[in-house]
Parts: sequence; structure tokens; C-alpha cells
Amino acid sequence: MDKLAKALGERIRTQRKACRISQDALALACSMDRSYMGRIERGEVNITVEKLYRIASELACDPSCLLPQLSEL
Repeated sequence: MDKLAKALGERIRTQRKACRISQDALALACSMDRSYMGRIERGEVNITVEKLYRIASELACDPSCLLPQLSEL
């Protein structure tokens, strides 16, 4: 599901930018390494549901809004 990871990463990046939060600040708030956050946004890694919820919480959105629609895959 390489397309899924990429689509999820794009949605996270879009939401982060909409919130005007740097990748560094988001990673710090989520207790993750900045380079790992970059890999998430580029779709290079599959994240756990726990990390998805942590990211969504910091971006003040529902986790489901970060999940891509089937049509995006």
C-alpha cells in the first residue's frame, strides 16, 4: 500500500501547513524525530494508529480527516 502511505503523508503535510506549524514543531509536539516526520510526510513509512491520533491531536483535527479517500488511491 505504497500509495496509501504517500496519500496519508500528503494530507498530513497539507493540514500541518494549514495550521502554520513547522515540521520540526509538529515532530517535537508528537515526541517524534523531525527526520521521521519527514519520512511520514513523504510516504516512506507506515505509521501506527497511535501515531496518527497523536499527529491529528496536535493538528487539531479528527484522525479520519487525515485518511485519504479510496478515490485518492
